[in-house]
Amino acid sequence: MKRIAILGAGESGLGAALLAKRNGFAVWVSDSGKISEARKDKLKEEKIPFEEGIHTESRILGSDLIIKSPGIPSTADIVEKALKEGIAVIDELEFAFRYSKGKVIAITGTNGKTTTTLLTYHLLKSAGIDVGLAGNVGKSWAAQLLEGDHDWWVIECSSFQIDGFYSFKPTIAILTNITPDHLDRYEYKIQNYIQSKFGLFKNMGPRNQAILNEVDPLTRQGLTKVKFMPETYWFSNEKPVEQGAFVSNGSLGFRADEKLVSIPLEVLSIQGEHNVMNALCAGMAAMLAGVSEESMIKAFSTFKNAPNRMELVREIDGVKFVNDSKGTNIEATAYALGAYKNPLVWIAGGVDKGNDYSSVLELVEEKVKCLICLGKDNEKLKKAFNPSVNDIRETQDIKEAVRWGQLISVPGDVVLLSPACASFDLFKNYEDRGEQFRAAVNELKPETIA
Repeated sequence: MKRIAILGAGESGLGAALLAKRNGFAVWVSDSGKISEARKDKLKEEKIPFEEGIHTESRILGSDLIIKSPGIPSTADIVEKALKEGIAVIDELEFAFRYSKGKVIAITGTNGKTTTTLLTYHLLKSAGIDVGLAGNVGKSWAAQLLEGDHDWWVIECSSFQIDGFYSFKPTIAILTNITPDHLDRYEYKIQNYIQSKFGLFKNMGPRNQAILNEVDPLTRQGLTKVKFMPETYWFSNEKPVEQGAFVSNGSLGFRADEKLVSIPLEVLSIQGEHNVMNALCAGMAAMLAGVSEESMIKAFSTFKNAPNRMELVREIDGVKFVNDSKGTNIEATAYALGAYKNPLVWIAGGVDKGNDYSSVLELVEEKVKCLICLGKDNEKLKKAFNPSVNDIRETQDIKEAVRWGQLISVPGDVVLLSPACASFDLFKNYEDRGEQFRAAVNELKPETIA
């Protein structure tokens, strides 16, 4: 009986453990942190042995295969030792792929991948296609396969997950864009990060399709460094393309094999130029998967985006409170700032990931009337926008930030939480930050504005 060690007992680790047990492997789960009680109960129920607070090296290195959490870097001591001993270390998505017969639409990119993933899934689901949703959103793919397979799977893939791919082969793969992010995991070298993203395409052949950003220079740079086999469809919001997706005369255009589909921009339920790009990606994938023009028009109009991404929480006294907690890097925040013509009260800050704030300085000068810095260390943020913003405040209390937003704003303004930073200084994760923002906004009471 082959032995599998699972490193990390989170959503993906638990799913991989259950799928491995179902398929006859001897499974051992090891988490250097604390495992939740619910997950421990499930492991006990399935009679899967586990440990927490430690990695027992002898037992892990005695395995035939290791499946690790995407959050564990390849530089971790136990991972480096396994690789030196010739033990394959893979991701849960790689493992699950081996047990699915469905076609895969895989989506990666620095920004936009979650919205694109959810929208692609919605377009296929609305068309009556048997489709599942997995990856970096929702329930683990491995766990879902215990319940059944689908004809198609739409899967969001982070660079960390892609690093654990060996045989994973999408039918259709999307790269939304590449901008500097997570460089601490890639020796602070952008080329290493680009190489990671392009790992999504490494097993694809000429009968598969890739959807790439025609106006993204780092995507172009990446293409020069790899052997690229899949048929390529470009997307652009600047000009029509021969094969792919584009914007023209107030419509989204999708062209493949002499067939042209046209979708009026006005039917999109999501706003902002970045969401036009997401719609181009999703619509192109849907067209290649066989979704009709009529079905796409209906589905584009009914799509609802995920929480924490340009989410209108509430409008109070003519002021909109928008939750963009998922904007964890400067490029994502630039999209959010650019989506509004209204004056902004901008709530930002957290764990800085090497941000270059100069890229949004012009946007901030044009639109932001007040910057509320929400973090333990706000010096870099304050220095970047002083004196461009006249009113800069700082707090470590999200309720205070929200109350200030209400006091400062007037009808027509937008109070925007778009941190441009990671959340781990004050919050568990970006979801926790978004939930606390949402709760604070919902506690506000309308005021009489003179």
